[in-house]
Amino acid sequence: MAKKPAAKKPAAKKAPAKPASASDDLDFVLHSLQEEFEKSKRFDATGDQMLEFYRQMLLIRRFEEKAGQLYGLGLIGGFCHLYIGQEAVAIGLQSALDNDKDSVITGYRDHGHMLAYGIDPKVIMAELTGREAGISKGKGGSMHMFSTEHKFYGGHGIVGAQVALGGGLALAHQYRDDGGLCLAYFGDGAANQGQVYETFNMAALWNLPIVFVVEDNQYAMGTSTKRSSAETRFYRRGTSFRIPGMEVNGMDVLEVRAAAEVAFKHVRDGKGPVLMELNTYRYRGHSMSDPAKYRTREEVQEQRDHHDPIERLKKTLVDAGHGEDELKAIDKEIRKIVAESADFAENSPEPAPSELYTDVLVEEY
Repeated sequence: MAKKPAAKKPAAKKAPAKPASASDDLDFVLHSLQEEFEKSKRFDATGDQMLEFYRQMLLIRRFEEKAGQLYGLGLIGGFCHLYIGQEAVAIGLQSALDNDKDSVITGYRDHGHMLAYGIDPKVIMAELTGREAGISKGKGGSMHMFSTEHKFYGGHGIVGAQVALGGGLALAHQYRDDGGLCLAYFGDGAANQGQVYETFNMAALWNLPIVFVVEDNQYAMGTSTKRSSAETRFYRRGTSFRIPGMEVNGMDVLEVRAAAEVAFKHVRDGKGPVLMELNTYRYRGHSMSDPAKYRTREEVQEQRDHHDPIERLKKTLVDAGHGEDELKAIDKEIRKIVAESADFAENSPEPAPSELYTDVLVEEY
């Protein structure tokens, strides 16, 4: 019987091309603005600028203390999240904004950001107490303040939602070619939300003018970042999207302002988004209903004694020749402003029932 022809051996398959390693991929860089920031980590403020930073931080502190008192008296209802301890973040960053062009959006710990924008404390306190004279006509309350006039777009109660909306604001700046950027704040708790990373991806793809700011106050709603986040160095979170990061001491207003100068220039030069991690600390619980039993009193006191942003700047002012009497006079002036804002709120009428039907649909913007 004739032998069957030997079967042909299959041709050897070519090995797939080896993907380029990080060292081979010239376009791959672990992006960071830290080196640029490290060249000068303290803003060279004038005496007048430092006094203004001090005054603004003190206004936030005294305002929030009064808000806490009014909440305890039942004059503020619902949730109320105080900004005590984090004042240097809002003041350091927003003092570097162009208020005619730039926009700001944040979560529900928002009173300090509105005060940093220079908005009248009276209308903010009236909003907290649900009065007609409030900046959102008493309908937003503590968590949902809004002012298109000041390009402040909230105040949002859904954790992380403001980041995606901030991407939209940045797209609007780009579309209009108005030269503005969006400053989008979120917390260490929101840093683990998926929508945050979807926004990172789109912002990087479209080269949007946005600065993402993680206000890392260490505990989110009540869980330490070490227990809830695999990567606690939040400024690295943008690396896979090629978004440069910066790590900043959020308890030092002059360092925050110096970091803002670097980050905002990067964005304004058309180089795309930046991610900033501002390490800060809140002295009160997550909200007024939070007893904060997940940390010790000693830990909080240590932060107050050695890292307080207002006391830090006060020492700098004293070393620069400003007397204690001058600084006490500023405190007295601020307390008067805050007391007047509380009196204004308490004496303002509540909204009329018909106000429930306004601002439901967008009529004009």
